[in-house]
Amino acid sequence: MELSLAISPCPNDTFIFDALVHHRIDTGGLHFNVQFFDIEQLNTLAIGQKFDVLKVSTGVLPLINNNYHVLDSGAALGNGCGPVLVSKVPYPAEREIVEGLKIAIPGEHTTAHHILSLAFPGIENKAFLVFSEIENAVLQGRVDAGLLIHENRFTYQGKGLHKICDLGEFWETTYQTPVPLGCIVAQRRLSEELKQKIEMLIRESVLYAFNNPDASEEFVRIHAQEMQPEVMKQHISLYVNEFSVSLGEQGRAAISVLARTTIA
Repeated sequence: MELSLAISPCPNDTFIFDALVHHRIDTGGLHFNVQFFDIEQLNTLAIGQKFDVLKVSTGVLPLINNNYHVLDSGAALGNGCGPVLVSKVPYPAEREIVEGLKIAIPGEHTTAHHILSLAFPGIENKAFLVFSEIENAVLQGRVDAGLLIHENRFTYQGKGLHKICDLGEFWETTYQTPVPLGCIVAQRRLSEELKQKIEMLIRESVLYAFNNPDASEEFVRIHAQEMQPEVMKQHISLYVNEFSVSLGEQGRAAISVLARTTIA
Protein backbone atom coordinates (compact mmCIF):
# COMPACT_ATOMS: atom_id res chain seq x y z
CA MET A 1 0.00 0.00 0.00
CA GLU A 2 1.26 3.46 -0.91
CA LEU A 3 0.68 6.61 1.13
CA SER A 4 1.58 10.20 0.27
CA LEU A 5 3.87 11.91 2.77
CA ALA A 6 4.83 15.59 2.91
CA ILE A 7 7.56 16.87 5.23
CA SER A 8 10.03 19.74 5.32
CA PRO A 9 13.61 19.36 4.04
CA CYS A 10 14.89 20.45 7.47
CA PRO A 11 17.30 18.10 9.28
CA ASN A 12 14.87 17.19 12.05
CA ASP A 13 12.31 15.84 9.57
CA THR A 14 14.79 14.02 7.32
CA PHE A 15 16.50 12.53 10.39
CA ILE A 16 13.16 11.29 11.75
CA PHE A 17 11.81 9.88 8.48
CA ASP A 18 14.96 8.47 6.87
CA ALA A 19 14.52 4.91 8.16
CA LEU A 20 10.84 4.90 7.25
CA VAL A 21 11.25 6.30 3.74
CA HIS A 22 14.23 4.09 2.91
CA HIS A 23 12.82 0.91 4.48
CA ARG A 24 15.60 0.57 7.03
CA ILE A 25 12.81 -0.69 9.25
CA ASP A 26 10.11 -3.20 8.36
CA THR A 27 7.19 -1.10 7.11
CA GLY A 28 4.83 -4.04 6.86
CA GLY A 29 4.06 -3.50 3.19
CA LEU A 30 3.55 0.28 3.46
CA HIS A 31 5.44 2.55 1.09
CA PHE A 32 5.62 6.32 1.63
CA ASN A 33 5.97 8.57 -1.41
CA VAL A 34 7.66 11.60 0.13
CA GLN A 35 7.68 15.19 -1.09
CA PHE A 36 9.35 18.20 0.53
CA PHE A 37 7.90 21.64 1.19
CA ASP A 38 8.48 24.73 3.31
CA ILE A 39 6.50 24.63 6.56
CA GLU A 40 3.92 27.20 5.45
CA GLN A 41 3.44 25.29 2.20
CA LEU A 42 2.83 22.19 4.30
CA ASN A 43 0.19 24.05 6.32
CA THR A 44 -1.53 25.17 3.11
CA LEU A 45 -1.45 21.63 1.73
CA ALA A 46 -3.04 20.34 4.92
CA ILE A 47 -5.80 22.93 4.68
CA GLY A 48 -6.41 21.67 1.15
CA GLN A 49 -6.28 18.00 2.28
CA LYS A 50 -3.58 17.21 -0.29
CA PHE A 51 -1.58 14.44 1.44
CA ASP A 52 -2.27 11.36 3.56
CA VAL A 53 0.40 12.22 6.14
CA LEU A 54 2.03 15.61 6.72
CA LYS A 55 4.27 17.60 9.01
CA VAL A 56 2.39 20.76 10.02
CA SER A 57 2.68 23.69 12.39
CA THR A 58 0.76 23.17 15.59
CA GLY A 59 -0.69 26.63 14.97
CA VAL A 60 -2.66 25.38 11.95
CA LEU A 61 -4.41 22.53 13.81
CA PRO A 62 -7.67 24.39 14.50
CA LEU A 63 -8.11 24.82 10.73
CA ILE A 64 -7.50 21.17 9.84
CA ASN A 65 -8.82 19.33 12.89
CA ASN A 66 -11.93 18.06 11.11
CA ASN A 67 -9.84 16.34 8.45
CA TYR A 68 -6.59 15.37 10.16
CA HIS A 69 -5.66 13.46 13.30
CA VAL A 70 -2.51 14.32 15.30
CA LEU A 71 -0.15 11.36 15.54
CA ASP A 72 1.73 10.61 18.75
CA SER A 73 5.17 10.40 17.11
CA GLY A 74 7.34 12.62 14.91
CA ALA A 75 6.64 15.96 16.63
CA ALA A 76 8.90 19.00 17.00
CA LEU A 77 8.25 20.10 20.54
CA GLY A 78 10.45 20.92 23.50
CA ASN A 79 12.15 23.46 25.71
CA GLY A 80 14.48 26.22 24.54
CA CYS A 81 13.54 25.70 20.90
CA GLY A 82 11.07 28.48 20.17
CA PRO A 83 11.22 31.21 17.50
CA VAL A 84 13.52 34.18 18.04
CA LEU A 85 12.72 37.77 17.05
CA VAL A 86 15.87 39.54 15.77
CA SER A 87 16.86 42.83 14.21
CA LYS A 88 19.84 44.57 12.61
CA VAL A 89 19.47 47.57 14.92
CA PRO A 90 19.16 46.57 18.59
CA TYR A 91 15.63 47.29 19.79
CA PRO A 92 14.37 46.84 23.35
CA ALA A 93 11.66 44.22 23.82
CA GLU A 94 9.12 46.86 24.76
CA ARG A 95 5.62 46.23 23.50
CA GLU A 96 5.00 49.67 22.02
CA ILE A 97 8.33 49.57 20.15
CA VAL A 98 8.05 46.02 18.80
CA GLU A 99 4.45 46.52 17.71
CA GLY A 100 5.55 49.47 15.58
CA LEU A 101 8.12 47.48 13.60
CA LYS A 102 7.78 45.85 10.19
CA ILE A 103 8.36 42.18 10.94
CA ALA A 104 9.10 39.26 8.60
CA ILE A 105 7.24 36.11 9.62
CA PRO A 106 7.66 32.53 8.26
CA GLY A 107 4.01 32.05 7.28
CA GLU A 108 0.58 33.09 8.47
CA HIS A 109 -0.35 29.67 9.86
CA THR A 110 2.94 28.88 11.58
CA THR A 111 3.24 28.38 15.31
CA ALA A 112 5.89 31.12 15.27
CA HIS A 113 3.30 33.64 14.04
CA HIS A 114 0.80 32.40 16.61
CA ILE A 115 3.19 32.91 19.53
CA LEU A 116 4.39 36.27 18.22
CA SER A 117 0.76 37.43 18.09
CA LEU A 118 0.22 36.32 21.67
CA ALA A 119 3.29 38.23 22.87
CA PHE A 120 2.75 41.34 20.73
CA PRO A 121 -0.92 41.42 19.63
CA GLY A 122 -0.72 44.94 18.23
CA ILE A 123 1.70 44.18 15.37
CA GLU A 124 0.12 45.28 12.09
CA ASN A 125 3.02 45.59 9.63
CA LYS A 126 3.81 41.97 8.74
CA ALA A 127 5.70 40.49 5.79
CA PHE A 128 5.13 36.77 5.28
CA LEU A 129 8.26 35.18 3.81
CA VAL A 130 9.76 31.72 3.41
CA PHE A 131 11.65 31.08 6.65
CA SER A 132 15.03 30.84 4.87
CA GLU A 133 14.60 34.33 3.37
CA ILE A 134 13.97 36.16 6.64
CA GLU A 135 17.55 36.52 7.85
CA ASN A 136 18.61 38.25 4.62
CA ALA A 137 15.50 40.44 4.62
CA VAL A 138 16.57 41.79 8.01
CA LEU A 139 20.22 42.20 6.98
CA GLN A 140 19.21 44.06 3.80
CA GLY A 141 16.88 46.39 5.70
CA ARG A 142 13.74 45.29 3.85
CA VAL A 143 12.13 44.72 7.26
CA ASP A 144 12.89 46.06 10.72
CA ALA A 145 12.91 42.66 12.38
CA GLY A 146 12.47 38.99 11.56
CA LEU A 147 11.07 35.95 13.29
CA LEU A 148 13.63 33.16 12.96
CA ILE A 149 12.97 29.43 13.13
CA HIS A 150 14.94 26.30 12.22
CA GLU A 151 18.67 26.66 11.53
CA ASN A 152 18.64 30.48 11.48
CA ARG A 153 18.37 30.36 15.27
CA PHE A 154 22.00 29.19 15.23
CA THR A 155 23.41 31.62 12.64
CA TYR A 156 21.95 35.08 13.24
CA GLN A 157 24.49 36.22 15.86
CA GLY A 158 27.40 35.40 13.57
CA LYS A 159 25.84 37.68 10.97
CA GLY A 160 25.58 40.63 13.31
CA LEU A 161 21.89 40.44 14.16
CA HIS A 162 20.55 41.17 17.63
CA LYS A 163 17.96 39.27 19.64
CA ILE A 164 14.92 41.29 20.61
CA CYS A 165 12.95 38.50 22.22
CA ASP A 166 13.09 34.72 22.55
CA LEU A 167 9.46 33.80 22.01
CA GLY A 168 10.09 30.27 23.20
CA GLU A 169 11.01 31.71 26.59
CA PHE A 170 7.86 33.86 26.47
CA TRP A 171 5.73 30.78 25.78
CA GLU A 172 7.33 28.60 28.45
CA THR A 173 7.13 31.33 31.10
CA THR A 174 3.56 32.31 30.27
CA TYR A 175 1.98 28.89 29.69
CA GLN A 176 4.27 26.56 31.66
CA THR A 177 4.51 23.96 28.88
CA PRO A 178 7.13 22.98 26.31
CA VAL A 179 6.91 24.86 23.01
CA PRO A 180 4.61 22.88 20.64
CA LEU A 181 6.15 23.83 17.29
CA GLY A 182 4.97 21.12 14.90
CA CYS A 183 3.51 17.66 14.67
CA ILE A 184 2.64 14.89 12.24
CA VAL A 185 -0.96 14.49 11.13
CA ALA A 186 -2.78 11.79 9.17
CA GLN A 187 -6.05 11.98 7.27
CA ARG A 188 -9.02 11.05 9.47
CA ARG A 189 -10.48 9.05 6.57
CA LEU A 190 -7.70 6.48 7.04
CA SER A 191 -8.70 3.53 9.20
CA GLU A 192 -7.81 3.60 12.89
CA GLU A 193 -5.69 0.50 12.38
CA LEU A 194 -3.71 2.18 9.60
CA LYS A 195 -3.20 5.41 11.57
CA GLN A 196 -1.91 3.42 14.52
CA LYS A 197 0.44 1.53 12.23
CA ILE A 198 1.78 4.78 10.74
CA GLU A 199 2.26 6.17 14.22
CA MET A 200 4.18 3.06 15.29
CA LEU A 201 6.38 3.15 12.18
CA ILE A 202 7.32 6.80 12.72
CA ARG A 203 8.23 5.96 16.31
CA GLU A 204 10.40 3.07 15.14
CA SER A 205 12.01 5.34 12.53
CA VAL A 206 12.92 7.92 15.18
CA LEU A 207 14.39 5.27 17.46
CA TYR A 208 16.35 3.77 14.56
CA ALA A 209 17.78 7.23 13.79
CA PHE A 210 18.80 7.70 17.42
CA ASN A 211 20.47 4.29 17.52
CA ASN A 212 22.08 4.63 14.06
CA PRO A 213 22.86 8.35 13.64
CA ASP A 214 25.16 7.84 10.66
CA ALA A 215 22.49 6.04 8.63
CA SER A 216 20.53 9.20 7.89
CA GLU A 217 23.55 11.45 7.31
CA GLU A 218 23.39 11.53 3.50
CA PHE A 219 19.59 11.99 3.40
CA VAL A 220 19.86 14.87 5.88
CA ARG A 221 22.78 16.50 4.06
CA ILE A 222 21.19 16.33 0.60
CA HIS A 223 18.07 18.16 1.74
CA ALA A 224 19.75 20.60 4.11
CA GLN A 225 21.08 22.59 1.14
CA GLU A 226 24.13 24.62 2.22
CA MET A 227 23.81 24.08 5.96
CA GLN A 228 27.08 23.51 7.77
CA PRO A 229 27.51 20.04 9.38
CA GLU A 230 27.73 21.46 12.90
CA VAL A 231 24.52 23.43 12.34
CA MET A 232 22.77 20.29 11.10
CA LYS A 233 23.80 18.48 14.28
CA GLN A 234 22.63 21.37 16.45
CA HIS A 235 19.35 21.43 14.57
CA ILE A 236 18.69 17.73 15.10
CA SER A 237 19.77 17.86 18.73
CA LEU A 238 17.39 20.74 19.47
CA TYR A 239 14.28 19.60 17.61
CA VAL A 240 14.41 15.80 17.84
CA ASN A 241 13.90 14.53 21.39
CA GLU A 242 11.67 12.34 23.56
CA PHE A 243 8.59 14.20 22.30
CA SER A 244 9.49 13.08 18.78
CA VAL A 245 9.23 9.49 19.99
CA SER A 246 5.95 10.10 21.80
CA LEU A 247 4.07 13.29 22.67
CA GLY A 248 2.98 11.77 25.96
CA GLU A 249 0.67 13.60 28.32
CA GLN A 250 2.95 16.65 28.54
CA GLY A 251 3.21 17.03 24.78
CA ARG A 252 -0.52 16.61 24.20
CA ALA A 253 -1.20 19.13 26.97
CA ALA A 254 1.10 21.68 25.29
CA ILE A 255 -0.74 21.28 21.99
CA SER A 256 -4.08 21.68 23.76
CA VAL A 257 -2.90 24.87 25.47
CA LEU A 258 -1.86 26.38 22.14
CA ALA A 259 -5.15 25.37 20.52
CA ARG A 260 -7.04 27.21 23.29
CA THR A 261 -5.10 30.45 22.95
CA THR A 262 -6.53 33.13 20.69
CA ILE A 263 -4.61 35.67 18.65
CA ALA A 264 -5.47 39.05 17.25
